[in-house]
Amino acid sequence: MEDADVETSSEAYGLRFSGRVGGWFLAVQAEATLDLLRGFPHARVVDVGGGHAQLAGPLAEAGHDVTVVGSSEACGARVRLLAGRVRFQAADLLALPFAARAFDVALAFRLLPHVARWRELVAELCRVAAAAVIVDYPTRRSVNAMAGPLFGMKKRVEGDTRPFAVFADEDVEAAFAAHGFRVSERRPEFAVPMALHRALGMAPLSRGLERAARAAGVTSRLGSPVIVRADRLG
Repeated sequence: MEDADVETSSEAYGLRFSGRVGGWFLAVQAEATLDLLRGFPHARVVDVGGGHAQLAGPLAEAGHDVTVVGSSEACGARVRLLAGRVRFQAADLLALPFAARAFDVALAFRLLPHVARWRELVAELCRVAAAAVIVDYPTRRSVNAMAGPLFGMKKRVEGDTRPFAVFADEDVEAAFAAHGFRVSERRPEFAVPMALHRALGMAPLSRGLERAARAAGVTSRLGSPVIVRADRLG
């Protein structure tokens, strides 16, 4: 079974998003995701690999009916802290135990770059989503194109980081198109690499840098990770 979500569901991983900089990262991610869901009020949402609980709370607070799926029961520890507002189910991430189109929207965050059989993951997300799929990934249209050579520096900054795949946007679009979905919305998150923001450790400075980059159009062209929404055609 695919278990790429085990690490992202851990307490150690959660610490990477603690503090003011980490909280700001999560706020940017949640704002972009909720904006992409505005056309789907009170949606049935399945958050695949979402044991990190980064989005489960904001989704529930926005009125969505949320089910988080993890590859093992241990992946539900952080989700269960949400006091019954979100359901958790352990299952094979590449063979979800749900009927076709069982949910309005399927999500997968912090997952695609760590799954070797990522096209199978996309296929399964498309199968269970009646209307749309939302995922995030590091794009080659960014500093992430140098992820390999820069990995040593990133590891020194973040400590427990791990290698990840970087995607060409057209490859992601083609994977969705193969299952009758079209990428309709795109939300690049940060112009400056997240590892550098962590190294700076100054949320006000990071926010200022990103505001300037967004106003100059740098984020829309080169920002990463990218959050995309793919809609079912027809």
